[in-house]
Amino acid sequence: MANESENKKPGFQFNIIKNDPLDGHKGQNIGSISLENVAPVYIDIETQEAFIDMAGLHARAEVEKRVKWVTEKSEVEGEGQKEYWIVWVAVEREATGPVYAGVAACYQMVNKTRRRGYKLMHEHVTMLDRAMKSKLDIDMMDDASKSALKTFLQKHNMEIWDNSTELKKILENH
Repeated sequence: MANESENKKPGFQFNIIKNDPLDGHKGQNIGSISLENVAPVYIDIETQEAFIDMAGLHARAEVEKRVKWVTEKSEVEGEGQKEYWIVWVAVEREATGPVYAGVAACYQMVNKTRRRGYKLMHEHVTMLDRAMKSKLDIDMMDDASKSALKTFLQKHNMEIWDNSTELKKILENH
């Protein structure tokens, strides 16, 4: 019987962990990615309902389950299609307190009837990275969805919202 370590792919492997990657470790988990302060906020474009589904960090949110992902939007369009914004929201602590530091959005469409979903995976990874690097990138969202995001973030935690001056400026007219 072959050794399990022989079946593993060689090279550097990323670990996604919950806490500080260097807390109490001397060299272990260096290069790890911490998603401790990031959450995916889903906005249903039709109903403007906003909600968090933490399984979305691993592309396993309820809206994403039981679909095959394709890069041709036409395979998903039609009766039963649902459009969403996934807004990656990163919270950081600053001198004034916690802030919504990084907020970046990307689009996806799901059709549970056809069992197909459309998203550009590289776009989702890029936007998650931008949020983690404290960038604000929501220009592509429609005004109604920006308003739904603003309302959701305010209701989620008003203290964080009040401290988030950059984001408040971007969303002030929504």
